[in-house]
Amino acid sequence: MAATWCVARTDATIEALQNALDYACGAGADCAPVQESGACFAPDTVQAHASYAFNSYYMHSSMNPAACDFAGTATIAKTDPS
Repeated sequence: MAATWCVARTDATIEALQNALDYACGAGADCAPVQESGACFAPDTVQAHASYAFNSYYMHSSMNPAACDFAGTATIAKTDPS
């Protein structure tokens, strides 16, 4: 199986991304690295933090495509977003 990542859609609104980020962090994503003192805090954007959280949730869900939607704010990427 090819490597895939769950990332924030570039056309999603900041408000929608923030809501989805809050959901992902409350539903099992490891969001500690995107907290202010975390290793992945920079860049400090909702887009970047959402992508990190979405991918964490996706990985914890065994990369199930259904786990990468977040109300339409996420998409599966085939290139490493790092």
